[in-house]
Parts: sequence; C-alpha cells; structure tokens
Amino acid sequence: MARVTGDGTVGKALEVLDQVAAFGRPVRFSELLAQSAFPKPTLYRFVQTLTNQQMLAYDPDRQTYSPGVRLVRLAHAAWDQTTLAPVARRHIDALSKIVGETVHLAQLDHAQVLYIDKRNAGQPVEMYSQAGKVGPAYCTGVGKVMLAFLDSDAADNVIEQQSFHVFTEHTLDSADALRAELNDIRENGYGFDREEHEPGIICVAMPILSDTGRVLGALSVTSTTSRTNLAGLEAFVPVLQDTADKIKRDAQNWSFPDHTSKETTRI
Repeated sequence: MARVTGDGTVGKALEVLDQVAAFGRPVRFSELLAQSAFPKPTLYRFVQTLTNQQMLAYDPDRQTYSPGVRLVRLAHAAWDQTTLAPVARRHIDALSKIVGETVHLAQLDHAQVLYIDKRNAGQPVEMYSQAGKVGPAYCTGVGKVMLAFLDSDAADNVIEQQSFHVFTEHTLDSADALRAELNDIRENGYGFDREEHEPGIICVAMPILSDTGRVLGALSVTSTTSRTNLAGLEAFVPVLQDTADKIKRDAQNWSFPDHTSKETTRI
C-alpha cells in the first residue's frame, strides 16, 4: 500500500504520481486503488486533477493512466538543470572512445545511486544500469566512491538507509563491511564493483569532487569477468581521473543540488 505523507495536498498528489510511475506501464484505476492508502473518492479526485493538468495522461480505449506530457517536460527541464549530464556529456563521449567499455555517470539521490548517463561498450553487455534508473549505493562502484568522500554525518545518514540485501556472494552485507571498504577507497582515491550487484559485472569507479572536496558525482568503467579482470580495469584509473577533473572544471559555475540534504548550494 502506498504511504501517505504529511505534506498536504501537494504531497498527496505527488504520492499518486509516484505510484503511477512505479508500475512502469500504463495502469488502470482499479490497480492504483488496490495499492493506495487513499479512499476511492480521494484517489479519484487526485487522478482527475492530475489528468486535467496534463501530469497524467488517460487512454480512454484501454482505460489506463500514464505519466503525462507536462510531467515529461518538467522531467526534461529538471534533468538538464539539476544533473551533471549536460556538463559531462562531451567528456563521457571522449572517455567512451578511449576505453571501449561501458561508461556510467551517476549522482547520489538521497541514499540511492541515480544513473544519469551511460555509454555502451563496442560490444554491449546487458546489465541493470540505465540512465534514469536508481540502484543501491552499498554494492555499486559509483555508489561506494561517492559514499567514501561524503562528510561523516552525511555518510552515516546514507549508510543507515542501506538495505544490505545480498545480491551475489560478493555483496557487502553489513555497515561494518561497507565502512572498511570506504576506508580503502579514500586511501586509494577510487574503488571497484567486484560482482557485488550483478554476477559477472565488474567496474572501476572514480568520484567527481569539487575543489573543496564536495561530492558532485562519480564515473565508472564497467565490463564483464569474461572480457577482463579488476587489474585490467584498474589500468583506466588515470583516464578516469583526468575525465573527472575535466567535468569538475566545467561544473565550477553550476548550481549543484545536494540530494543527501534539503539544501542546494554552489560548488
């Protein structure tokens, strides 16, 4: 059942939008009602208002609701204005050509990793990560390198919210194991995904830090155990560092939203 926030009408409407989006497909009102914390008349009123405002779209033939065109426009504007993707695009392109493997760009979204850009390898490999998807922070290379360079209070807050679900035999399964890994990452300046989220998928990851040490995001070069190993990926550390530095320089005048707190600050 969907939760009800204490943020009044706006918060409740956003809960309905979240619920529709979570289905990942057009959804019938009856399906929404089955999972909603709202009574039927309240949910219907929200759905109708959101549809009238083009935040939801209604298909009368299928009798389904999906995210509307106005919401899509807002999403595109948010993507351009609050993520590193536009700043980093040309540098990600250049990195992809050099390494020939999958390249990811990510930021922290509260306690999760948000993948904001991706370049596929010359021989693409099917994997979970796609631009716009969120993933766990504790068992992904990009997540761990961002966690490692947060200030201690922010890091503690994010670590407390990790599920530590065991995806593979290599997954870090406790806060203590994660903290030990983060210490190693801080010492080395980069980190790895050792098949921790998906079997056969490995990566080397580099944080993108401002001149003051603020975490802006992270980069990774990802491959498979059938193509290479961690030592092979580690050879990309210099070009990863160079790319992170270029993105940082281009982002100097960019207003960066801190998704681990409620503040928005400049880097």
